[in-house]
Amino acid sequence: MASDSKQDDIDERPSHLENNNCRMYENPYPEVDDFVLVQVKHVAEMGAYVELLEYNNIEGMILLSELSRRRIRSINKLIRVGRQEVVVVLRVDKDKGYIDLSKRRVSPEDIQKCEEKFNKSKQVHSIMRNVSEICKIRQEELYKMFCWDLYKRFGHAEDAFKLALTEPDKVLGKYNLSNEVRDALLKQVARRLTPQAIKIRADLELSCFTYDGIDAIKAALKAGESASTDDMHVKIKLVAPPLYVMMTTAMDKDAGIAMLTKACENIGAIIKSKGGDLNIKNPPRAVTERDDRLLNLLMESLEKQNMEVAGDDDAEED
Repeated sequence: MASDSKQDDIDERPSHLENNNCRMYENPYPEVDDFVLVQVKHVAEMGAYVELLEYNNIEGMILLSELSRRRIRSINKLIRVGRQEVVVVLRVDKDKGYIDLSKRRVSPEDIQKCEEKFNKSKQVHSIMRNVSEICKIRQEELYKMFCWDLYKRFGHAEDAFKLALTEPDKVLGKYNLSNEVRDALLKQVARRLTPQAIKIRADLELSCFTYDGIDAIKAALKAGESASTDDMHVKIKLVAPPLYVMMTTAMDKDAGIAMLTKACENIGAIIKSKGGDLNIKNPPRAVTERDDRLLNLLMESLEKQNMEVAGDDDAEED
């Protein structure tokens, strides 16, 4: 009875879910000299057997001689089961399904570009999978309908999806999509690819020991805040003399960093003209929520220390 029940569950599984895995790109195999991301599945004497993550996990092999430019003493130190690696395609035998790969011919720049491309393709793949589940259409069929063509038209489907947030007809107008597919796609794209504001921060040490030092620091900070624009505002907080943090939020990271860099230049020009000094401890950069929490903890700790010192002073007076 138990086996019959299990078989019924299999039979009742929606047909669009059966073998719904799909490669990310139109070509079923990569081309020679392509850089691809793989996951190591098994390490043997001849080399490492891997799965090509962008091509529906088809198998490839990194030969032992292609693992490293250096003499190999221990293959397990070079490559481990479960790890993801960027490799370059050396040979593809489409008839036999053999794919030979190399790790030693990959530069750090190649790794960065490949990982960036993979992350974008993975985002697209996730969106397409969700649309497949919602509309009950096989994922590969959706790719054939429009997505693989978007790679050709826009260079990458993720770039096309981002444009579809503001110009959906320009991106999707040429495809004969049902309202259900179009609405589901745009909803998933909006949920996953709508730009999020990025926090930018710089850490500064600002000091001036002249007669008008306090006024000089105030003037310098105002000069920094004057770099604000209608879209981005510079905010400066005192952590503990002489340490200040300067912050803004921006939709474009580079634009936010450029604005805070300009603000630092404004502060430096004013404070130095008045006999003070500016030390940029940490230049403008994007920060995470963890960085914000650490800053808040630091400020709370310093505030608590100040309170304790004030309490000690009161006790001595008593």
